Amino acid sequence: MSQFGKQLHSGSKTKRYGNGKRKVKFRDKKRYEIGNYFSATKLADAKKDKDVTSDIRRRGGKVTAKLKSAAFANLLTKSGYKKVRIKGVLESKDNRNFARQNLITKGTVINTDLGKAVVVNRPGREGSVNAKLVE
Repeated sequence: MSQFGKQLHSGSKTKRYGNGKRKVKFRDKKRYEIGNYFSATKLADAKKDKDVTSDIRRRGGKVTAKLKSAAFANLLTKSGYKKVRIKGVLESKDNRNFARQNLITKGTVINTDLGKAVVVNRPGREGSVNAKLVE
């Protein structure tokens, strides 16, 4: 399965119980149990001033925002939150290629106007980038 595919996590088909009996799958996954595609939140171009979001319909009609590209971050400083421009992606704990591709995920270290910051939320699920300064 691709890294950017849907989440279809399930147990192994070759595992066995403690007595040697092979595990048999009880049922297939339901549609509502399957995750969604990976929302690759990219760093927006220097020309763009807005963050691009799209609304995703969830189960029960709930609508959540999915951040496609981000130009700004809500940065937590000692004096409170400030809206700052994201200059670049320095490193990512999820995948080293995400930093090269300028993808923003939770735990990514970004370069801002006020210095280095760590993303503390999940931009692909919440529709914004929240970060805190690295000391």
